[in-house]
Amino acid sequence: MSNTATVSIDGKTVEMPVLRGVDGPPVIDIRKLYAEADVFTYDPGFTSTASCESKITFIDGDKGVLLHRGYPIEQLAEQSSFLEVCYLLLHGELPNAAEFEEFDHNITYHTMLHEQFDRFFNGFRRDAHPMAIMVGAVGALSAFYHDSTNVDDPAQRMISSHRLIAKMPTIAARAFKYFRGQPFVHPRNDLSYAENFLRMCFSVPAEDWKPNPVLTKAMDRIFILHADHEQNASTSTVRLAGSSGANPFACIAAGIACLWGPSHGGANEEALNMLAEIGSVERIPEYVQGVKDRRYRLMGFGHRVYKNYDPRAKVMQQTCHEVLAEVGHQDDPLLKVAMELEKVALSDPYFVERKLYPNVDFYSGITLRALGFPAEMFTVLFALARTVGWISQWKEMIEDPLQKIGRPRQIYTGAPPRDYVPVETR
Repeated sequence: MSNTATVSIDGKTVEMPVLRGVDGPPVIDIRKLYAEADVFTYDPGFTSTASCESKITFIDGDKGVLLHRGYPIEQLAEQSSFLEVCYLLLHGELPNAAEFEEFDHNITYHTMLHEQFDRFFNGFRRDAHPMAIMVGAVGALSAFYHDSTNVDDPAQRMISSHRLIAKMPTIAARAFKYFRGQPFVHPRNDLSYAENFLRMCFSVPAEDWKPNPVLTKAMDRIFILHADHEQNASTSTVRLAGSSGANPFACIAAGIACLWGPSHGGANEEALNMLAEIGSVERIPEYVQGVKDRRYRLMGFGHRVYKNYDPRAKVMQQTCHEVLAEVGHQDDPLLKVAMELEKVALSDPYFVERKLYPNVDFYSGITLRALGFPAEMFTVLFALARTVGWISQWKEMIEDPLQKIGRPRQIYTGAPPRDYVPVETR
């Protein structure tokens, strides 16, 4: 394959280098196109544009592959832990025993929030959506931890990374408790990351909270499955905000705001609503026909990137069964609808030809509901897990010498130049 691509326009010919990564399609480097040919490229949604070089996550949507630093997501979800995956994403390699012990200690002992920070929650209305609280609370972290906002200091970058990973479960649990009208629960240093979070969410003063290894493992696995997903909308938002030199807390708050959109982080809630709308296995044929007739939308199937089975969906399906069996909801009617709908979609030529395979959101909504979370918390949990991916991408962006402040171009289709006319003569 040629190492250059040629563009000819208006009598000008520009040769552009073709770059190749470790995997994935070749990339045409168009950085000099405007300077040499006085033209831009047009790519709404940036679906054909590589905005950066990254060593963190690789997706092959056609083959259904998701790798974190080269490791398949299936192996990490089955054999690793969320904190180990956090270390991997941040540092590039899996930790040895000593490195993990130090990292685990650093995260565990950063989980407390400044005591004044709790007053911040009282500024929200009692019925505020937990994601609204998350956006405001995470953005406010920079006002409490300004000793780690210098993006040019590697030590401060790492401290802020640890703080965000550590404090996000505490903030998320407080958003949940505030939404529920229950007292806040402080973190405990003798519990694991997932166990601590579940305790902060579901412990109440009236009775003792008892950990459940099956539910703790499920929560940890859900965090792993959502830890990073390459240059999606919220990650690109974090990178774009960070390209201006904004502090990491502000950048992550921007990512949370983007994730809040129903086309991004709210997909699992939409999938759960769809299953509830179907209601019973008997109604599936009618609903499927409605999808074909474009009267209904099929939520939780297909993906912007994956054109094959979402590798995270297989792990989430197993996790869903484990959780439902543990909490006694294995006869959950929504699960029966989900299983039958999956079977129909994987065998019906209409869906097979369009490669509408189940994605991770298809099962995660049911699983989170069985764990005890309301739909309003689904995206909060997504944000909690994705924080490590965002901060790893932000850190990589800051340390990339080729990175510039983001400045997309446009095709201007407005009015041509014209003179101002005084109001009395218009």
